[in-house]
Amino acid sequence: MVKLFNVYHSKRTLFLVGCELVLVSGTFLSSAKVLMGTQSTAALIDDNGWLKILGITAFTLLLNYYFDLYEPRRISEKWETYFRVLLALSLLSFVLGGLLYLAPGLDIGRNVVLLGVSVLTFVLLAWRRTFEWISGLSLFSEHVYVLGCGSQARTVIDLIRSERVSGMQVVGCSGEAQAQAELTQLVEDLDESHRHSTRVDRVIVAVEDRRERFPTRELLDLRLHGVVIENCSTLMERLSGRLPLEGLYPSTLIFADGFRLRPFQRLVRRILSFAVALIALSICLPFIPVIILAVRMSSPGPVLFRQTRVGRFGKTFTVFKFRTMRQDAEKNGAVWAKANDPRVTRLGKMMRKTRLDEIPQLWNVLRGDMAFVGPRPERPEFVEWLRKDISFYDLRNMVLPGLTGWAQVRFQYGASLEDTKRKLEYDLYYIKHQSIGLDLLVMFETIKTIVLRRGAQ
Repeated sequence: MVKLFNVYHSKRTLFLVGCELVLVSGTFLSSAKVLMGTQSTAALIDDNGWLKILGITAFTLLLNYYFDLYEPRRISEKWETYFRVLLALSLLSFVLGGLLYLAPGLDIGRNVVLLGVSVLTFVLLAWRRTFEWISGLSLFSEHVYVLGCGSQARTVIDLIRSERVSGMQVVGCSGEAQAQAELTQLVEDLDESHRHSTRVDRVIVAVEDRRERFPTRELLDLRLHGVVIENCSTLMERLSGRLPLEGLYPSTLIFADGFRLRPFQRLVRRILSFAVALIALSICLPFIPVIILAVRMSSPGPVLFRQTRVGRFGKTFTVFKFRTMRQDAEKNGAVWAKANDPRVTRLGKMMRKTRLDEIPQLWNVLRGDMAFVGPRPERPEFVEWLRKDISFYDLRNMVLPGLTGWAQVRFQYGASLEDTKRKLEYDLYYIKHQSIGLDLLVMFETIKTIVLRRGAQ
C-alpha cells in the first residue's frame, strides 16, 4: 500500500485511477486526431484543446469517485460496477452537452466530444472487465498467512476478504499450538519453492497471548527468507483507516510513530481552518436569512440552538447550530440523539442531511473553539459516561474538535455505544496521523459526504 496524505491507499486503486486517467485523456485525444486530422495539432495547442481534454478527464475521474467506483467496499455486486460506470458517463454526457450548448467555443472540434464520450463508454466498460480479471489472478495477489485463531485473527481475515483492492489473499491460518509445525513447513516450502506452487509473502501475527509457545525462531527464519512479518493491529490500521481498540495498549501509543504536531504545523492548520471557515461562511451568507425564516416557520422556538460541548484538554465551550429539534426535545434531561429521532422536525431532517444546521459552527471555528477538521465535540454529560466505558476516550480531547472529521467521512451516523467505539478508532487514527494533507483530504471527502447525504440523521 502507498501512503498519501497520511492515509494508506491500495496500489491497485492507484493503478486503476492512473490507467483511467490515461484512457480518458487518450480517448478524447484520439477522437480529435481521427475527426480533425492534421488540424488537430492547431486545435490542441493554439485553441487550448489539451486543457479542455484535461478538464474533461478530471471531471470524469471526479464522477467516478462520487459514484464510488474507486471504493469497491461500497459495491456489493459486480454488475453494479458497470451500472455505475454508465451512470457516471451519462452524467458526463449531460453536463458536457449543456456546456457546449451554452458555450460552443468550449468544444475541441466538431463532434469530437460526441465521439469521445461514445468511444469512452466501450473503453471504460472493457477496461473494468479487464481490471477485474487481472485482480483475480493469483499471480498479482499477495499471499498472507494469519498466525492466530482468536477474535483478532478472525477480524483480520474478514477484513482482508472484504477489502478486495488490498491485493491480499489468505492462504492459511493456525492457532498457537500448531504454529511451530506450520511455520516450519512454510520455511521448507520457501527453501524448495521450485517444487511448490503456493508461496507466502506476508505473515500476520494475531496471537493474543504471546507469553507461551510463541514461534519466535520460525518467524525469524521466515523474515530472513524475505517474508514480511507484521502485527495484526498495524495491518488493520492500514486497511481500515482506524486504530483498533482491541489489543491496543498504552505502550503501543507511547512508542508508536505519530501523535505529534509541530508548532509551525499547528499555526498553518489554524490559518487553514480560519480561511476555509471564512470562505464557507461567505458562501453561505446569502442563504442564512432563508434558513432563519424556514426554522422560525417550521416549529415554535428559537432559531439558534446553543449547547455546551467539551473541547481541547476538556475545556468546555458553547457550540451554535440551527435548531433541528422540537423546543421541548430535552425537557426530561440530556438524551443521546439516535437514528430517525422522533424529536427532529421535518425541516430538521433535511437540514441534518445537508449539514445546513452546522453553518453557525463556522463561527466557533473562527473564534478558535474548534478547528475545521477534528473529532466532533461531545457533550459533558456523555463524556463522563463514555470515558468510563471506553478505553482511551480521553485522547480525543487532546486536539481541537472539528466541524468535520475523519470519522464523519468514513463511518455512519453513531447511535450506540458500539458505534461510538468505532468512531473513536477513526478519531485515534486522525490524531495519530494528523497533518495538513490529511485535513485537506477530509475537507475534500466532506463535500462528497454532503452531496451524497451520508453519515447524518
